[in-house]
Amino acid sequence: MKTYGDSLLGKHYDLYFEWSEDRIYCTELIWKIYDKITGIKIGKLKTLKDFDTSSKQVQTLMKKRYGNEIPYSEPVISPVDMFNSDELITIIEN
Repeated sequence: MKTYGDSLLGKHYDLYFEWSEDRIYCTELIWKIYDKITGIKIGKLKTLKDFDTSSKQVQTLMKKRYGNEIPYSEPVISPVDMFNSDELITIIEN
C-alpha cells in the first residue's frame, strides 16, 4: 500500500474529481490504494449525477469548474460512501 501510495506523491489535488491518476482527490487516493492492493472496494462508486447538485451554490461552482460540459457520468467516491462501507468496522467507539 505504501509503495503504491508513494507512487502518487506529488500529484496535484483534483478539484474536478476526475477518475484518473493525473490528479487525485483525497477519497479517490484511499479508495484506489485499497482496490489496487487488496481488491477491497471501500464504498460504492457513484457518478456526479447521483448527487444532489440542485442548490444554487453547487450549480454556480459546477458551472465555474466545468462550463457547459459537466461530466455527470464521471465515477466519484465520497467520504460518506466510504464511511458507510460494509468493508469497514468500528474498532474503538468513543
